[in-house]
Amino acid sequence: MAADSAGKELPPAFAGGQVVTVFRSRRRADTDDAYGPLADAMLEAARSQPGFVDFATFESPDGDRVSLITFGSAEAQSAWRDHPAHRAAQQRGRDDLYQWYSIQVSTCTAVSRWSRPEG
Repeated sequence: MAADSAGKELPPAFAGGQVVTVFRSRRRADTDDAYGPLADAMLEAARSQPGFVDFATFESPDGDRVSLITFGSAEAQSAWRDHPAHRAAQQRGRDDLYQWYSIQVSTCTAVSRWSRPEG
């Protein structure tokens, strides 16, 4: 992976046609112990899926989270959506972990990238 002038890794070079899932959520209180191991296992499983490109997550001060998950194609994204372990984790999230969530899936139509030159 490329790095910026401060040595921080840049996100991968994205490409048109990739599929980006925007997962917005708020977890229920006191779910950290259950959520952490499940989230780690799901990320490991997603990374092993053919077509996986990238994962990033961000949290606001009030607890809302946004995760961006990128796959190389609609078929790869659908295969992950329907993966049996992921389906089980989705159900556990609805049953025990989330107060709410929303999902948006989009196909990337344009890409640009800029990085400050070294020096």
